[in-house]
Amino acid sequence: MPHGLLLRRLTAALCCAALSCGCLTACVHKQVTLDSSAGTNAFVQSDHLVNFTLPEIGEEIVVMTIRDYGDVKIRLFPDQTEKGAENFKKLVESGFYDELKFHRIVDGFVVQGGDPRGDGTGGQDAWGSKEGFSQTVSPNLCHFTGAVAYAIGEDKLNKSQFYFVTGEMQTEASLAEYREMGCAFSPAGEAMYQQIGGVPYLDGGYEVFGQVFDGMEYVLEIQKIKTDANGKPERAVVIEKAVVTQYDGAAPHYLTADGSEFTPEPST
Repeated sequence: MPHGLLLRRLTAALCCAALSCGCLTACVHKQVTLDSSAGTNAFVQSDHLVNFTLPEIGEEIVVMTIRDYGDVKIRLFPDQTEKGAENFKKLVESGFYDELKFHRIVDGFVVQGGDPRGDGTGGQDAWGSKEGFSQTVSPNLCHFTGAVAYAIGEDKLNKSQFYFVTGEMQTEASLAEYREMGCAFSPAGEAMYQQIGGVPYLDGGYEVFGQVFDGMEYVLEIQKIKTDANGKPERAVVIEKAVVTQYDGAAPHYLTADGSEFTPEPST
Protein backbone atom coordinates (compact mmCIF):
# COMPACT_ATOMS: atom_id res chain seq x y z
CA MET A 1 0.00 0.00 0.00
CA PRO A 2 1.59 3.32 -1.01
CA HIS A 3 2.28 5.73 1.85
CA GLY A 4 1.26 9.40 2.15
CA LEU A 5 4.42 10.66 0.47
CA LEU A 6 3.84 8.61 -2.66
CA LEU A 7 0.15 9.48 -2.76
CA ARG A 8 1.03 13.17 -2.68
CA ARG A 9 3.51 12.75 -5.51
CA LEU A 10 0.98 10.85 -7.59
CA THR A 11 -1.85 13.36 -7.19
CA ALA A 12 -0.88 15.47 -10.19
CA ALA A 13 -0.60 12.47 -12.48
CA LEU A 14 -3.88 10.98 -11.35
CA CYS A 15 -5.70 14.27 -11.92
CA CYS A 16 -4.48 14.26 -15.52
CA ALA A 17 -5.20 10.56 -16.02
CA ALA A 18 -8.83 10.98 -14.98
CA LEU A 19 -9.59 12.40 -18.42
CA SER A 20 -7.92 9.63 -20.39
CA CYS A 21 -10.80 7.14 -20.60
CA GLY A 22 -13.46 9.10 -22.46
CA CYS A 23 -14.23 11.65 -25.12
CA LEU A 24 -14.57 15.32 -24.47
CA THR A 25 -18.04 16.82 -24.77
CA ALA A 26 -19.11 17.30 -28.40
CA CYS A 27 -15.83 15.91 -29.65
CA VAL A 28 -14.84 12.49 -30.95
CA HIS A 29 -11.15 13.04 -30.29
CA LYS A 30 -9.59 11.26 -27.33
CA GLN A 31 -7.90 13.29 -24.64
CA VAL A 32 -4.12 12.89 -24.67
CA THR A 33 -2.82 12.73 -21.12
CA LEU A 34 -0.35 10.98 -18.85
CA ASP A 35 -1.32 7.82 -16.98
CA SER A 36 0.65 7.35 -13.77
CA SER A 37 0.55 3.55 -14.11
CA ALA A 38 1.76 3.35 -17.72
CA GLY A 39 5.42 3.00 -16.89
CA THR A 40 5.17 0.61 -13.97
CA ASN A 41 6.39 -3.03 -14.05
CA ALA A 42 7.96 -3.11 -17.52
CA PHE A 43 10.82 -0.61 -17.72
CA VAL A 44 14.35 -1.35 -16.51
CA GLN A 45 16.82 1.50 -16.71
CA SER A 46 20.24 1.13 -18.23
CA ASP A 47 23.24 2.16 -16.17
CA HIS A 48 24.46 4.11 -19.23
CA LEU A 49 22.04 7.02 -19.20
CA VAL A 50 22.49 9.71 -21.87
CA ASN A 51 20.07 12.48 -20.85
CA PHE A 52 22.92 14.71 -19.79
CA THR A 53 25.38 14.12 -22.61
CA LEU A 54 25.88 17.23 -24.72
CA PRO A 55 25.54 17.34 -28.51
CA GLU A 56 28.67 17.63 -30.58
CA ILE A 57 29.53 21.08 -31.92
CA GLY A 58 27.63 21.44 -35.20
CA GLU A 59 25.02 18.83 -34.22
CA GLU A 60 21.40 19.82 -34.79
CA ILE A 61 19.44 21.02 -31.77
CA VAL A 62 16.03 22.63 -31.32
CA VAL A 63 15.62 26.10 -29.86
CA MET A 64 12.08 26.85 -28.71
CA THR A 65 11.31 30.49 -27.95
CA ILE A 66 8.52 30.88 -25.40
CA ARG A 67 6.90 34.30 -25.58
CA ASP A 68 7.59 36.52 -22.55
CA TYR A 69 10.07 33.97 -21.20
CA GLY A 70 13.01 33.03 -23.41
CA ASP A 71 14.80 30.32 -25.36
CA VAL A 72 14.67 26.66 -24.34
CA LYS A 73 17.43 24.60 -25.96
CA ILE A 74 16.79 20.91 -26.54
CA ARG A 75 19.17 18.13 -27.45
CA LEU A 76 17.55 15.36 -29.52
CA PHE A 77 18.64 11.71 -29.36
CA PRO A 78 18.20 10.20 -32.85
CA ASP A 79 20.60 7.39 -31.95
CA GLN A 80 18.17 6.30 -29.21
CA THR A 81 14.76 7.20 -30.68
CA GLU A 82 15.31 7.68 -34.39
CA LYS A 83 11.76 8.24 -35.59
CA GLY A 84 10.71 10.20 -32.51
CA ALA A 85 13.60 12.63 -32.90
CA GLU A 86 12.99 12.92 -36.64
CA ASN A 87 9.28 13.59 -36.08
CA PHE A 88 9.94 16.43 -33.64
CA LYS A 89 12.64 17.93 -35.85
CA LYS A 90 10.44 17.87 -38.96
CA LEU A 91 7.49 19.38 -37.10
CA VAL A 92 9.75 22.18 -35.88
CA GLU A 93 11.14 22.78 -39.37
CA SER A 94 7.63 23.00 -40.81
CA GLY A 95 6.64 25.69 -38.31
CA PHE A 96 4.01 23.40 -36.79
CA TYR A 97 4.70 24.47 -33.21
CA ASP A 98 4.88 28.21 -33.89
CA GLU A 99 2.13 30.10 -32.01
CA LEU A 100 0.81 26.97 -30.27
CA LYS A 101 -0.06 27.21 -26.57
CA PHE A 102 0.90 24.96 -23.69
CA HIS A 103 -2.50 23.54 -22.82
CA ARG A 104 -1.71 21.62 -19.62
CA ILE A 105 0.57 22.68 -16.78
CA VAL A 106 0.94 20.75 -13.51
CA ASP A 107 3.35 22.08 -10.91
CA GLY A 108 5.89 19.44 -9.90
CA PHE A 109 4.98 17.26 -12.87
CA VAL A 110 5.01 18.46 -16.50
CA VAL A 111 4.38 21.32 -18.93
CA GLN A 112 2.52 19.92 -21.96
CA GLY A 113 1.93 21.36 -25.45
CA GLY A 114 1.98 20.60 -29.16
CA ASP A 115 -1.78 20.45 -29.75
CA PRO A 116 -3.24 22.78 -32.42
CA ARG A 117 -6.67 22.35 -30.83
CA GLY A 118 -5.32 23.60 -27.54
CA ASP A 119 -7.36 21.17 -25.44
CA GLY A 120 -5.35 17.95 -25.48
CA THR A 121 -7.38 16.23 -28.21
CA GLY A 122 -5.48 17.18 -31.36
CA GLY A 123 -2.22 16.72 -33.16
CA GLN A 124 -0.56 14.84 -35.99
CA ASP A 125 2.83 13.49 -36.85
CA ALA A 126 5.35 15.10 -39.21
CA TRP A 127 4.08 13.06 -42.14
CA GLY A 128 0.56 14.45 -41.83
CA SER A 129 -1.01 11.44 -40.14
CA LYS A 130 -3.41 11.89 -37.24
CA GLU A 131 -2.88 8.20 -36.41
CA GLY A 132 0.72 8.67 -35.30
CA PHE A 133 3.45 6.04 -34.96
CA SER A 134 4.69 3.50 -32.44
CA GLN A 135 6.82 4.51 -29.50
CA THR A 136 10.49 3.68 -29.08
CA VAL A 137 11.25 3.67 -25.37
CA SER A 138 14.99 3.70 -24.75
CA PRO A 139 16.34 2.36 -21.43
CA ASN A 140 19.07 5.00 -21.72
CA LEU A 141 16.65 7.96 -21.44
CA CYS A 142 14.56 8.63 -18.33
CA HIS A 143 12.07 11.18 -17.02
CA PHE A 144 14.59 13.34 -15.21
CA THR A 145 13.89 17.05 -14.83
CA GLY A 146 14.26 18.64 -18.27
CA ALA A 147 13.45 15.50 -20.25
CA VAL A 148 11.24 16.00 -23.33
CA ALA A 149 8.80 13.21 -24.21
CA TYR A 150 5.68 12.48 -26.26
CA ALA A 151 2.26 12.57 -24.65
CA ILE A 152 0.06 9.76 -25.97
CA GLY A 153 -3.55 8.64 -25.79
CA GLU A 154 -5.04 5.19 -25.32
CA ASP A 155 -3.67 4.19 -28.73
CA LYS A 156 -0.09 4.57 -27.37
CA LEU A 157 1.01 6.33 -30.59
CA ASN A 158 3.24 9.40 -30.88
CA LYS A 159 2.03 12.46 -32.75
CA SER A 160 2.88 16.10 -32.04
CA GLN A 161 1.96 16.51 -28.37
CA PHE A 162 4.97 16.60 -26.07
CA TYR A 163 5.84 17.58 -22.54
CA PHE A 164 8.73 19.01 -20.55
CA VAL A 165 9.35 17.16 -17.30
CA THR A 166 9.61 19.42 -14.27
CA GLY A 167 9.05 16.84 -11.54
CA GLU A 168 10.17 16.83 -7.93
CA MET A 169 13.40 16.03 -6.12
CA GLN A 170 13.46 12.36 -5.13
CA THR A 171 14.73 10.72 -1.96
CA GLU A 172 15.67 7.21 -0.92
CA ALA A 173 12.27 6.96 0.74
CA SER A 174 10.29 8.07 -2.31
CA LEU A 175 12.24 5.77 -4.62
CA ALA A 176 11.65 2.86 -2.24
CA GLU A 177 7.92 3.51 -2.46
CA TYR A 178 8.09 3.59 -6.26
CA ARG A 179 9.79 0.19 -6.12
CA GLU A 180 6.78 -1.08 -4.21
CA MET A 181 4.68 0.01 -7.21
CA GLY A 182 6.90 -2.03 -9.53
CA CYS A 183 9.36 0.62 -10.72
CA ALA A 184 12.94 -0.53 -11.20
CA PHE A 185 16.02 1.68 -11.01
CA SER A 186 19.59 1.19 -12.10
CA PRO A 187 22.24 2.55 -9.72
CA ALA A 188 22.85 5.46 -12.09
CA GLY A 189 19.13 6.17 -12.44
CA GLU A 190 18.55 6.10 -8.69
CA ALA A 191 21.44 8.49 -8.10
CA MET A 192 20.29 10.84 -10.85
CA TYR A 193 16.70 11.05 -9.58
CA GLN A 194 18.06 12.08 -6.19
CA GLN A 195 20.46 14.61 -7.70
CA ILE A 196 18.20 16.29 -10.26
CA GLY A 197 14.63 15.07 -9.68
CA GLY A 198 11.94 14.12 -12.16
CA VAL A 199 8.94 11.80 -12.49
CA PRO A 200 10.18 8.20 -12.12
CA TYR A 201 6.80 6.48 -12.53
CA LEU A 202 6.46 7.71 -16.13
CA ASP A 203 9.54 5.74 -17.21
CA GLY A 204 8.69 3.00 -19.67
CA GLY A 205 5.29 4.40 -20.58
CA TYR A 206 6.35 7.31 -22.76
CA GLU A 207 9.09 8.00 -25.30
CA VAL A 208 11.73 10.39 -24.04
CA PHE A 209 13.44 11.82 -27.14
CA GLY A 210 15.13 14.99 -25.91
CA GLN A 211 16.61 16.88 -22.97
CA VAL A 212 16.63 20.59 -22.14
CA PHE A 213 20.23 21.71 -21.63
CA ASP A 214 19.62 25.46 -21.39
CA GLY A 215 16.57 27.60 -20.59
CA MET A 216 15.03 25.19 -18.09
CA GLU A 217 14.51 28.13 -15.72
CA TYR A 218 11.69 29.28 -18.00
CA VAL A 219 9.95 25.91 -17.87
CA LEU A 220 10.22 25.82 -14.08
CA GLU A 221 8.74 29.32 -13.94
CA ILE A 222 5.88 28.40 -16.28
CA GLN A 223 4.86 25.45 -14.08
CA LYS A 224 3.93 27.95 -11.33
CA ILE A 225 1.21 29.62 -13.41
CA LYS A 226 -2.28 29.30 -11.98
CA THR A 227 -4.44 26.70 -13.71
CA ASP A 228 -7.93 25.28 -13.54
CA ALA A 229 -8.68 21.80 -12.18
CA ASN A 230 -7.63 20.19 -15.48
CA GLY A 231 -4.29 21.98 -15.64
CA LYS A 232 -5.32 24.58 -18.24
CA PRO A 233 -3.37 27.78 -17.53
CA GLU A 234 -5.34 30.91 -16.69
CA ARG A 235 -3.20 32.90 -19.11
CA ALA A 236 -1.78 31.83 -22.43
CA VAL A 237 1.77 30.50 -22.62
CA VAL A 238 2.75 30.55 -26.29
CA ILE A 239 5.56 29.01 -28.32
CA GLU A 240 6.55 32.06 -30.33
CA LYS A 241 8.69 29.98 -32.64
CA ALA A 242 10.82 26.85 -32.74
CA VAL A 243 13.83 26.35 -34.99
CA VAL A 244 16.39 23.69 -35.79
CA THR A 245 19.91 25.05 -35.53
CA GLN A 246 23.44 23.85 -34.81
CA TYR A 247 24.97 23.55 -31.37
CA ASP A 248 27.74 26.11 -31.03
CA GLY A 249 29.47 24.65 -28.00
CA ALA A 250 28.01 27.10 -25.47
CA ALA A 251 28.15 25.87 -21.88
CA PRO A 252 25.04 23.96 -20.79
CA HIS A 253 22.86 25.04 -17.88
CA TYR A 254 21.14 21.95 -16.54
CA LEU A 255 18.77 22.63 -13.65
CA THR A 256 17.36 20.41 -10.94
CA ALA A 257 13.66 20.26 -10.05
CA ASP A 258 14.25 22.83 -7.31
CA GLY A 259 16.01 25.22 -9.71
CA SER A 260 19.61 24.61 -8.70
CA GLU A 261 22.31 24.34 -11.35
CA PHE A 262 23.45 20.81 -11.98
CA THR A 263 26.79 19.69 -13.44
CA PRO A 264 26.79 16.08 -14.66
CA GLU A 265 29.78 13.85 -14.13
CA PRO A 266 31.81 13.48 -17.36
CA SER A 267 30.76 10.40 -19.30
CA THR A 268 33.27 7.56 -19.45
